[in-house]
Amino acid sequence: RELHTGRYNFLHRSWSPLEPFDDSMPEILKDNGIYTRLVTDHQHYWEDGGATYHMRYNTFEFVRGQEGDPWKAVVDADVAIAASSNETRDTLRRQDAINRQFMRTPESQPQARTFDLGMEFIRENHEADNWFLQVETFDPHEPFFTQQEFKNLYPDGYTPPPEWTDDWPNYAPVTESDEYVQHMRYRYAALLSMCDRYMGRVLDLMDELALWDDTMLIVCTDHGFLLGEHDWWAKNVQPWYNELAHTPLFIWDPRSRIRNERRQSLVQMIDLPATLLEYFGIERPANMQGQPLRDTIANDASVREAALFGAHGTHVNCTDGHYVYMRAPAKPDNMPLYNYTLMVTHMRGHFSREELKDAELVPPFSFTKDCPVLRVPSRAWAAAHPFGNLLFDVQADPKQLNPLQDDTVEAMMIEKMVALMQDNDSPLDQYERLGLPMPSA
Repeated sequence: RELHTGRYNFLHRSWSPLEPFDDSMPEILKDNGIYTRLVTDHQHYWEDGGATYHMRYNTFEFVRGQEGDPWKAVVDADVAIAASSNETRDTLRRQDAINRQFMRTPESQPQARTFDLGMEFIRENHEADNWFLQVETFDPHEPFFTQQEFKNLYPDGYTPPPEWTDDWPNYAPVTESDEYVQHMRYRYAALLSMCDRYMGRVLDLMDELALWDDTMLIVCTDHGFLLGEHDWWAKNVQPWYNELAHTPLFIWDPRSRIRNERRQSLVQMIDLPATLLEYFGIERPANMQGQPLRDTIANDASVREAALFGAHGTHVNCTDGHYVYMRAPAKPDNMPLYNYTLMVTHMRGHFSREELKDAELVPPFSFTKDCPVLRVPSRAWAAAHPFGNLLFDVQADPKQLNPLQDDTVEAMMIEKMVALMQDNDSPLDQYERLGLPMPSA
């Protein structure tokens, strides 16, 4: 959602479709004569919680088969899965095992088919001006499914016991053996190698068609993944460590032609829609808080002193590039917590009647364009309170192994956090949930 709106959304609601009041970068481009195209195997787009994104583009194409996508139908499928305590996860794993029976080569996997569709568009339209192509692949998201030729790059000779998955970690603390952790890292590396192959073909195509002179390229991702670091698997169920929140970003801007250089400025996903609108000469909406990165790319110009990050109902996090401060819920029940929305769907289903029976229509926020919104009681699906507040010096301790106890630095980071929450028109209940000082009127 932040790639469309250019503003933080996690203070107001959980996973969601685009709201009726949201600005959408691809739609703004489309409305200004820029042809927009989405090709993706990201199955959440055709679930209840993502169903308003794809129509913001001129055209789109979906590729089926990722992560338990309800794609192939085998009624009496004889598949074996490692059972978990999570019914939804088991359903996904069973369907994923069915889907894999129809993906016997790299070219038949969704990632390859998605990149192929992207390259098809580029070949067809490379001589045209004013287009935006979003090639969005779910890989290297778990499950780390790939073919044997990529696994052979990382041989480990290890076979997990039947009760453990071969390439799909649980969202949980690490309880498995060191050999299993290394095996899972090899499986991840194998999938990364597959991504390298197909992403590399896009770069080769830009060489072939001489697109570098007038085409911006952005390579980014939405989150990382823990593979045993901090004694955890996956994401969402633990604090937002660097491995999860500090993600890769590569940008080629043909105007400055800067390459093989790093930048130290603090940038975020919310800056990408602003960057693209600026590139096409389109004014960004007043509610878009991200900043164009043209000067950051050219000369490392700063666009912010501090940034928020996180997910709804978990720690709210603030960084200034030197310190990271993670603010936990003040109480074990993580209350009060609400979704503020006009789109009452979760990722894979509607809000329940139990949730909606206590919903209230409340006045607009500054960014909802005079629309009131429903305030619906919510609960996070992971407990952040037991971790407590955490403060790290990420310049001295980038792996975040040694939390600081420094009241002065903590007070400074709280001040920055509260200011950014105010700028985002955060619900007042978030301050109460986190035990933060209420903003002055």
